[in-house]
Amino acid sequence: MEMEADSQEREALHHEAQNKKEKFFSVQGLWDLLWSPINWFKMLSSELHWSFVISVVIVYGISQGLSMGLSRISIQYYLKDEQKVQPSEAQVYLGIIQIPWMVKPLWGLFTDTLPILGYRRKPYFVFAGVIGVVSMLVLSLDKKLDLTMSLLSLMVGSAGVAIADVTIDACVTENSISHPSLAGDMQSLCGLTSSVGALVGFSLSGFFVHLLGPKGVFGLLSIPPGLVIFVGMMLRESHLHSFSHRRVREKFLDSGKAMWTTLKCSSVWRPCLYMYLSLALSLSVREGMFYWYTDAKGGPSFSKEVVGSIFSIGALGSLFGVLLYQNFLKSYPFRDVLFWTQLLYGISGLLDLVFVLRINLKLGLPDYLFVVIDEAVSQMIGRLKWMPLLVLSSKLCPAGIEGTFFALLMSIDHVGILSSTWAGGLLLHILNITRTQFENLWMAILIRSILRILPIALLFLIPRTDPNSSILPSEMLRIKKGDDLESENLEMASLVNGI
Repeated sequence: MEMEADSQEREALHHEAQNKKEKFFSVQGLWDLLWSPINWFKMLSSELHWSFVISVVIVYGISQGLSMGLSRISIQYYLKDEQKVQPSEAQVYLGIIQIPWMVKPLWGLFTDTLPILGYRRKPYFVFAGVIGVVSMLVLSLDKKLDLTMSLLSLMVGSAGVAIADVTIDACVTENSISHPSLAGDMQSLCGLTSSVGALVGFSLSGFFVHLLGPKGVFGLLSIPPGLVIFVGMMLRESHLHSFSHRRVREKFLDSGKAMWTTLKCSSVWRPCLYMYLSLALSLSVREGMFYWYTDAKGGPSFSKEVVGSIFSIGALGSLFGVLLYQNFLKSYPFRDVLFWTQLLYGISGLLDLVFVLRINLKLGLPDYLFVVIDEAVSQMIGRLKWMPLLVLSSKLCPAGIEGTFFALLMSIDHVGILSSTWAGGLLLHILNITRTQFENLWMAILIRSILRILPIALLFLIPRTDPNSSILPSEMLRIKKGDDLESENLEMASLVNGI
């Protein structure tokens, strides 16, 4: 009996120890999961320096993500309620506001070839922050601002964000060349911080627009560019000791020749053509949907807070898309990822069609539940489609003109977005979709969804290479970046003459 009791006691102790072990590993696994993002940030800070990581967080997360979340809804309500414009007109004006993004190569050319006080990046962050603060304060404080001056102020604010963006892009591209294995991680960092910032911005936007009005939100938007000024002060950058401003013209010409030489390379112009066409063919009818969202008759008549929460769910979907790409898709060939994401992007557009035709109500799905699902899925797929293009763009930039050429690639994308926005505005006008008439909105959505699938036929323009491999010829990546800008441009000249 004693032996049986001892055996049962040992068995009980064994089970107790086994349970404690399982609980320990369960807690340990959860702890590792929670700490993995922090360890990832620590790794990037160790490899790339903490000031660079913080700069990315501020520029992408706050200046772009948070500001985009707050400004998008405030600008939409400002044009709709205070300026009383039609949906098609609003899309044209929104395209005009984005024009500074189409001249990004100019900002990149300055950052690459024209240092100020011995620095190539820091002064441009400061300048971008200053004009951003001024433009937002003008919009906020001047109560008699007409439409023309309002658009001009919004363009200046957009220019501030664009200059900060192209400057941080140059820093990202430099690090992508010096740390090629971290290129995907850096783009994931940019996308992650941008999505988190947009999530916070959209979550607060409806509340702030309701409480303060669009102009009050413009006042709040003077804070992010103030932080960009801080980036210009704290970013670690080597000081250039020998530089002659008399050679600026020569450097501009060298950069222009280097860009043209690179663009003539088939491994560069083919992806550029695909990126433009894939964006231009995805017609935007965003303002038609926004006016319908807030319409009290035919639409669901969403309030400002509800509209903000819808966009915040979309930002959450975008964030989820970044995480999916970072953890599961970043090592797959560009062409494979783009095929499936482009196909899903076109199919997901049909969810808007279900919503506008009110089929969701027939299925028993309330408007709000359906629209947040629609927004989350659409933004997640859109981000999954965008991430490989960003990584691909960073790998198309030759050493010596990283900022300028990456800006050129991004400007091509923005021209595609502008084409999509204005073509969508024309479609809304042709179909007679106005502030109060939405009978043909379903037709605009159907046309848009069909056009979104067409870029699949152009995937032969995208290289099949692995994202961790180099795409450019090796001679375009040989330039070593040093502290002396004069030597950089001599190397740039050899690149122009030697290819």
